[in-house]
Amino acid sequence: MNSILAFVTWSVDPVAFSIGSLQVRWYGILLATGFILAYLALQKIFKKENLSQKLLDHFVIWTIVWTIVGLRLGHFLFYEPEYLIAHPLQVLLPVDEQWHFIGYQGLASHGAAIAILIWLIYYTWTRKMNFCWLLDRVAIAVPIAAAFVRFGNLMNHEIVGSIANVPWAFDFMLAEDPAGTFRHPSQLYESLVYLTLFIILMIYYFKFAKGNVPPGRTSGIMITTIFASRFFIEFLKADQVAKEADMVLNIGQRLSIPLTLLGICLLIYSIVKKEKIPHYVEPQAPKKN
Repeated sequence: MNSILAFVTWSVDPVAFSIGSLQVRWYGILLATGFILAYLALQKIFKKENLSQKLLDHFVIWTIVWTIVGLRLGHFLFYEPEYLIAHPLQVLLPVDEQWHFIGYQGLASHGAAIAILIWLIYYTWTRKMNFCWLLDRVAIAVPIAAAFVRFGNLMNHEIVGSIANVPWAFDFMLAEDPAGTFRHPSQLYESLVYLTLFIILMIYYFKFAKGNVPPGRTSGIMITTIFASRFFIEFLKADQVAKEADMVLNIGQRLSIPLTLLGICLLIYSIVKKEKIPHYVEPQAPKKN
């Protein structure tokens, strides 16, 4: 391969800084930053809809918990079920088989998507909330968190692309790669798609819809865009696990198909169904005498 084509040698240290034996990685910092930015976006949305900070904080805390559980369990259910059976505690805790702290290595966005959907179904059902109303607002904030997760993957030298000769290819300096091996920066491809999607959805909600979102509209756009782009970008990725080598469509693509179809169905529903645009009025706490 002609090394002149690739101008990025990605030698960034995944560890941002250390406190004694504790290593703080860029991935963790960027994951937290993504959650914070998603929270701020939801805060702006809730404020526009005259909903309380208390309601937002309670919802966001549990959404983050469900997201992390879904990210973690999703990876091992979909990619390494044998490890989940053999080491269930290591899946739930950030340690290896010798109980050394290693952080959470192995996260799957498809697992997070399924976990969030289950959580939203439960949350809206117990509070007699319109499911699409909440899903459409969460959908606006999700892409910014997803963008920072993928940027974290880039800093971690993981989920790399397949070998490429494009001018913007990266040498990730992987131990298994011969010197001068250049790959697609697939993490950046996804991150840029998600960041652009976030900007578009925020502009749509605040400038055009002005908070009046037809049920299924923003969630349909978000789910379709994220998982359709994921399906195609997977063609430019290296295999995540060895068993994908013999697959025509890898695990990520197979999981993306039903979620893309779900997004398309929501989008069609938002266009065809002439339903009254839902709003949520927060119950007022009883006044104390």
